[in-house]
Amino acid sequence: MPELPEVEIVRRGLNRLVIGKTISAIDILWDKTVNGSHDEFKKRLIGRTIARIDRRGKYLLFRFNDNLTMVSHLRMEGHYQLVQKIDEPFMKHTCVTFTFTDGTQLRYIDSRKFGRMDLIATDEQDSFKGLAKLGPEPLTDNFDVPDFARTLRRHHKPIKTTLLDQTTVAGIGNIYADETLWMSYIHPLQPADTLTDDEIKLLHDNIIKELKLSIAKGGTTFHSFIGADGKQGEFQHDLHVYNHVGEPCERCGTTIVKIKVNQRGTSFCPHCQVLYKDRIVR
Repeated sequence: MPELPEVEIVRRGLNRLVIGKTISAIDILWDKTVNGSHDEFKKRLIGRTIARIDRRGKYLLFRFNDNLTMVSHLRMEGHYQLVQKIDEPFMKHTCVTFTFTDGTQLRYIDSRKFGRMDLIATDEQDSFKGLAKLGPEPLTDNFDVPDFARTLRRHHKPIKTTLLDQTTVAGIGNIYADETLWMSYIHPLQPADTLTDDEIKLLHDNIIKELKLSIAKGGTTFHSFIGADGKQGEFQHDLHVYNHVGEPCERCGTTIVKIKVNQRGTSFCPHCQVLYKDRIVR
């Protein structure tokens, strides 16, 4: 699933490619991609011009005038492609097309078909089901150490599970949870409320560091992720533990292992990331 860096790369690419374009036609090829009435979806968007595209967590927010936003979640495999002519051959699994008045066309492609689109009033964004409970954006000033610490102190569940809970911090998924925990010497099963102040500060800083670095490298591509410009990410070459099971830890040489944490595959170093079962933090 695309995580914050990958969705941010898509957002930046789309802002370069489709800002100022006006929709002249919409074709919904996979019914479930668009929630709600398809006729209403088309009626409200045709004739509208894309003002900009924002991001909240893993959601893309297509902004239009008159208080209208299209919320797009890519889920597992979704991505966008801009073609210069509408008669260009379709990629397999094309779900929705947006034709523009200049003859170009934006296509949403999703092999797993889990991605969804919704129309909402822009000023009601914070009450939309998918966005209402999202935690702070980790690359903004709203993500500070004291608030992060207070949030973690409320959870006795494993820190890996807590990081994946989007109410803790928005946009972190399996890859960046594993990576930042390794960077911070924290075992993925360590209860969140037992992290020390120093561990919380280190984890906070490493989340910011790792997400920024991944964005700079175009995100992580293992299977299907590509940006709106068709380019794959390169950050997979900089990962330390994710996808490195059975290989030696680059810090200590211990073999990287994989376990399940709340049904999610989790890679870590059993030497560098020690589980303190009896720790109590006051």
